[in-house]
Amino acid sequence: MNRKAWLLTPVVATMLIAPTFSGEKGGVDLTGPYDVVPNWMKPIEEGVTTFVVSVFAESPDRILVTSTGATPGKQVGTFNPKTPGAKLDHLMLVMDRNGNVIEEWRQWFSLWGNPHYVRVNPYDPEKHVWFLDREAQQIFEFTRDGKTLVKTLGEKGVAAADDKHFGRPAEIVWLPDGTAFVADGYQNRRVVKLDKDGKFVMAWGTEGKGPGQFGGIVHGIAVDAKRRVYVTDAGNHRIQIFNENGTYLDEWPVPGPVRIMVTQDQSVWVLDNSAQRMVKYNTAGKLLTYWGTAGDFPGGFAGTHDFSVDSEGNLYIDVGFNHRIEKFVPKPGADRSRLVGQPMK
Repeated sequence: MNRKAWLLTPVVATMLIAPTFSGEKGGVDLTGPYDVVPNWMKPIEEGVTTFVVSVFAESPDRILVTSTGATPGKQVGTFNPKTPGAKLDHLMLVMDRNGNVIEEWRQWFSLWGNPHYVRVNPYDPEKHVWFLDREAQQIFEFTRDGKTLVKTLGEKGVAAADDKHFGRPAEIVWLPDGTAFVADGYQNRRVVKLDKDGKFVMAWGTEGKGPGQFGGIVHGIAVDAKRRVYVTDAGNHRIQIFNENGTYLDEWPVPGPVRIMVTQDQSVWVLDNSAQRMVKYNTAGKLLTYWGTAGDFPGGFAGTHDFSVDSEGNLYIDVGFNHRIEKFVPKPGADRSRLVGQPMK
């Protein structure tokens, strides 16, 4: 699969709808229990489209953002390295609460090929940053300030489905004891389990439609308090649930799940890239609530790819086809059951 295929839905309709309404008549509830902050993410480089792909809110004042590259002018769709003037730039950014870039980790650009996700292990007191690179076939662990490379998993440029390699890895998630699970990924069709030191323990999954098989990208992954592992299987329009050793437990029909997160109250939030919605389930798969709609207005969804919540309850969504990170702030008096809660830790 080429660089352009990092989103699960290739075509998304857009709507030109006014994002806000005044008075007591008319209007549509477009952003659910949130108000969107218009133009939150400031331009990274004037006159250039930056193709943001991932977001992680370490804190309200430190938002980590990755991109797949940058292209001159106003662009549509995903990053194409063959576009005149295209460059592998702005790959790893840190933003403040107002959407201004305060750090850019250029010192590591020579290591990377095609960034996918950035994450912080919530159980790590040092808040090391984990960077998943699809093109390099590697996962990197850095110190919080980005000055030191702590660990590298996988072999650069070599894709395989064994105990030392990945096949375009997509996401990583942790249990409290340091056990990690990797959604592997865009080329492989498996989940990889690692111990607290990053050493291979086991893997499960193959191509297919049956239990424990995946019909496309193994993209999003999450764990709950019972150490169950939730994996998005958008190719088969479902989420599959396993125990921590890969035993199939259950599956839920979901149109196009791209990212999944279990919150501290054991709610399961799914970003669905087909329905263009944020969807809430309980751990038994019961649908509880949802909100969101397609559009290119502030708060609209188009090629959504990732989301994160900070400690103040602000929600950040990577809206890939709109080439921005949207910040959503809870509305005063909002129904808290419709707000994305705090992630497990």
